Amino acid sequence: MGVPRPGRPVRGSSTGRPLMAALDLLGRRWTLRIIWELQDGPVGARGLLSRCEGLSSSVLYQRLRELTEAGVLCADKDGYALTPLGAALRGALDPLDTWANRWGETHSSTD
Repeated sequence: MGVPRPGRPVRGSSTGRPLMAALDLLGRRWTLRIIWELQDGPVGARGLLSRCEGLSSSVLYQRLRELTEAGVLCADKDGYALTPLGAALRGALDPLDTWANRWGETHSSTD
């Protein structure tokens, strides 16, 4: 399967529901980390590789292609950047970040 798109079957779902396509795209390894690293502005491929220890260049370029094709990223003279759709996605992840921090605090207090 190629880049997940709403209206088409994706891994784990044949419905084509937009949420299922989004979860397929975002669930791919390194995708969320790349989006996270771009939240403060454009970063080139070398910069992303240095910020994401363990990320191979082949996986990076595959994810950049997928995210660009999905309309989440664009490339410019300064590197890769979030599109308005990508910035909205980053904002949509804020509640999850808040929850994860609360979960981390709860979990660490029980250890």
